[in-house]
Amino acid sequence: MGKTDFRHVSLCELAQTAMMLEVCCKEKPGNVDRRHDYDDTALEHFLASTIFAHDALLNAENFDGIDGGASANLRPEYPKEYRDDFLAAGLGRLIYDAVYDTNRHSGGNTHFGAFILLIPLIAGHGIAGAKKLIRQTNVSDAVLFYLAFGLTSVRMNDSDAMDVNSPNAIDDLRKKGMTLYDVMEYSSANDMVAAEWVNGFSLTRKFADALIASGKGKDAIPEVFLRFMSGHVDTFVVKKLGGDAGRWTMETARDVIAGKMTSEEFDRICLERGINPGSLADITIAGIFTALLEGWNWDI
Repeated sequence: MGKTDFRHVSLCELAQTAMMLEVCCKEKPGNVDRRHDYDDTALEHFLASTIFAHDALLNAENFDGIDGGASANLRPEYPKEYRDDFLAAGLGRLIYDAVYDTNRHSGGNTHFGAFILLIPLIAGHGIAGAKKLIRQTNVSDAVLFYLAFGLTSVRMNDSDAMDVNSPNAIDDLRKKGMTLYDVMEYSSANDMVAAEWVNGFSLTRKFADALIASGKGKDAIPEVFLRFMSGHVDTFVVKKLGGDAGRWTMETARDVIAGKMTSEEFDRICLERGINPGSLADITIAGIFTALLEGWNWDI
């Protein structure tokens, strides 16, 4: 078998490949993978989202820093009362488009957090460019991010002062002049995906480096994922089930690595308890994309 040739693969296609590889892992404890579904979300829903996201990801690849993609034309489904925001936004519009377009199936939110990371990484052609672009976001980007959030069932802390479900949330954004970067900075203490914007995509960088250093193809993904579970409390688990569940998940991942529990048993318990390390899954996708962009070959 010859070496896979990525020379003519677009950034959009690399991102779709990353989304596919993450969900098709043989095992990621607590998450949908090729071995099991959730009751309301199946592997096929994730793969469908990978396909449906194509146009938004391609527009991110062609992002010119002015409008939300290759064209400033407004889509007919955009809420008319936010017309000026859709014209003024960049990354926020791309995130909105990706979320809207992947909302075409009954499996619910599959990749919202991943798009928060993938869109700037694609638009910036990697981490260095993404770090510059996120600093250039504006209030309209934040408004469209909130609109995108409203399309999902993503959990927030009950005590969060900037509840996206509040009817005054967008007015508050405008009054405070908060950009999308400001929103991520505000959320970063309790959300590891948002923290990636503030911390220079540090976990994304580490995940990519681990894949590249592994000398393996796609089989390295579940190994690196488990290591990350053992080193980081997943903030999605905390939002859903509380801090104790988040710490238990991290500590039990360490037991698996130490040989005190099998990965299969860990996975079973996570599923029984409704433990879904979704934020780490989002970072996994961003890490895979970054590794692919830098020449890592999954197909060996």
